[in-house]
Amino acid sequence: MAVSDDLATLATARDWAAAGHQVAVATVISTWGSAPRRAGAHLVVRDDGRFEGSVSGGCVEGDVVTEAQALLAAGTGVVRRDYGVADETAWSVGLACGGKMSVLIQRLAEDGLAPGLVDRLEGAAAAGETVTLATDLASGLTREGTAGDGDFARAWPPPRRLAIIGAVHIAQALVPLAQGLGIAVTVIDPRGLFAGAERFAGIDLDVRWPDEALADWRPNAASAVVALTHDPKLDDVALAAALRSPAFYVAALGSRKNHAARRDRLAAQGFDSATLDRIHGPAGLAIGAADPPEIALSIAAQLTAAWRGALAPAVPRA
Repeated sequence: MAVSDDLATLATARDWAAAGHQVAVATVISTWGSAPRRAGAHLVVRDDGRFEGSVSGGCVEGDVVTEAQALLAAGTGVVRRDYGVADETAWSVGLACGGKMSVLIQRLAEDGLAPGLVDRLEGAAAAGETVTLATDLASGLTREGTAGDGDFARAWPPPRRLAIIGAVHIAQALVPLAQGLGIAVTVIDPRGLFAGAERFAGIDLDVRWPDEALADWRPNAASAVVALTHDPKLDDVALAAALRSPAFYVAALGSRKNHAARRDRLAAQGFDSATLDRIHGPAGLAIGAADPPEIALSIAAQLTAAWRGALAPAVPRA
């Protein structure tokens, strides 16, 4: 599951609680070896036994649901369950893959995981913010902020988005690469000849001018904007909108000569050198890319590096 899937699971739990149900939240708090889910994965359980999400892909869910219902019946407290190949219970519920995992079960309540924190996570995701939740393993109380001793912490980064300016051949190759990285993609191009729905089936295709489209799209700190048209009438307005935002990655296709001219045009609009250095131009890592799929790969790699904080502010390559 992606982070957004876990958030959807918590949102389901919140909605159940709002409808009058008692709800428990199970969280993977540690793993070792070939455990099937990562730390932080969620499963939520309703008082009538209905559940959503996953902590093991099916291996221990039955045991976790039983423990969660017992916790809800008690009305207080927190439960920790440890599963591993040396544990007879783990064998009986199917965790025989050689790994180990620990699951914390808490109530969706003010003395556990408060429903308001789910609202906070949704708001942060929309704003492109990262939120860290820390859970006291002894009490089950979850709060926003830095983890202390005896806490389990999970960072919730915002969902990434990519706006591609130009429904060109490189965009056709870049879209599936970005989607494979869990990035939501929008292709923006007002040119009807390029922006045919059949060329980008199933993709969010915006046929407005980039400045208008990006004004509604609202780039945030988890957004990337890549200009691919080679047309200043389209690329420049998109880059200007991106530079006025906290977008984590801004890039434009073109030669070093074209990029220098692009910087001059944007400087004339009032952007200073430090701001213009945010533009990765030419777009993509220097891997010797020779065709659209390879150029798309280089852009996807550079975008990933920018997200992971591996790149200094962009400057034209020598």
